[in-house]
Amino acid sequence: MDLTGQVALVTGGAGGIGAAVVRRLAKLGAQVAVVDLDAAGAQRVASSVGGLAIAGDVTDPAVMPSVVEQVEKELGRLDVVHLNAGVGGGQAGVDDALDVERYRKLVGVNVDHVVYGLCAAVPALRRQGGGKIVITASLAGLAAMPADPLYTLTKHAVVGYARAAGKALADEGIVVTALCPGFVDTLLLGAAKEEFDAVEFPLLTPDDIAEAVQSVLAEGAPGEAWIIQPGGQASAYKFRGVPGVGGGQLPPDVVLGRA
Repeated sequence: MDLTGQVALVTGGAGGIGAAVVRRLAKLGAQVAVVDLDAAGAQRVASSVGGLAIAGDVTDPAVMPSVVEQVEKELGRLDVVHLNAGVGGGQAGVDDALDVERYRKLVGVNVDHVVYGLCAAVPALRRQGGGKIVITASLAGLAAMPADPLYTLTKHAVVGYARAAGKALADEGIVVTALCPGFVDTLLLGAAKEEFDAVEFPLLTPDDIAEAVQSVLAEGAPGEAWIIQPGGQASAYKFRGVPGVGGGQLPPDVVLGRA
């Protein structure tokens, strides 16, 4: 895969998955803009690949439009977007002990930033005649994770958004996909890392995810959700159709919102 002459943008790019993806995209020839709340971290990663560092809070609705504007101004265009910034839930969210501030941060980073980022990026991609957007979701976006219902909520939202937005933008040459990895060895695991290590549970590495992102960029179709687990290859998840009357599929007019 050759991204020479193209410009990519990665949110949450100061460490973990984001930093690995930045390095992979740069190796493929792209100029990369690294966006993160951690200004020093973003600068460190960007400097390592000759990229552009942009500090900002992606939960602020004004930030992603400003980021895209800066990328186009300084790098000339935008072709590839990886909306990767994310945080863990850290609370059950199934009783009256809900920490609303933490909940709003979770939704702000995992959901709002994806919406703000996609909406900001689409006009820039249109100016290039198309482009690609990969959203970091999770297997928790495809299956229930009882240990963290709120995180599960946000990742289900991201997968649904990617599937619908991908179809909505496909005719314009803008390919939107979601990547749903299993557990990845990053700081996001927190204290759970010790539990995984204690039972020798296999974990993905950030480089595994970067390789999967490359596969999705090369082969992903609009609205697909790709999965990746330790020891396996990234592949598109096969969703079953929504059943209609008598067990058949819902008619196109219903799916497309015309009925």
